[in-house]
Amino acid sequence: MSDENRAEKPKLPPRWFIRLAWSVHRGLYRISGSRVGLWRPRADRWGTLRLTTTGRRTGQRRSVIIAYLEDGPNLYSLAMNGWGEGEPAWWLNLQAHPDATVNLVDGQRLVRGRAATGDERSRLWARWRDIETNLDAHAALRSSETAVVVLEPRPGAEHRAG
Repeated sequence: MSDENRAEKPKLPPRWFIRLAWSVHRGLYRISGSRVGLWRPRADRWGTLRLTTTGRRTGQRRSVIIAYLEDGPNLYSLAMNGWGEGEPAWWLNLQAHPDATVNLVDGQRLVRGRAATGDERSRLWARWRDIETNLDAHAALRSSETAVVVLEPRPGAEHRAG
């Protein structure tokens, strides 16, 4: 492998560490009664939200904390699975059952998930790249394209303060 290729390949913590870090994050959220673990995005950093989907196989509610950015009234995230192979379960669940709920620092929203395509995908990806400089290198670790997932307000749904 050339020095150039070696420099391009980003280093990630081991998969077990990534999973442990997110488990601890969820635990802090739960133990604190939802007071710790969510934050709004800033100009130079993504935020975190709690996404609750309907399981595609079980029909049960499943929750996960994910990173997100805002695009007008929409929220969006990357279906990256910790940059590992395969799609994250939350994205597979949204594809089967697009209606979901998100908890943000300022309350709860009813949303509908979909994949961004075309110019919208390119624009949202570029915005994420502004924050995460190694985004393209991390995405190259996966054998399939990383979906940009848009969480739109559900038609007729009102924002509910938490």
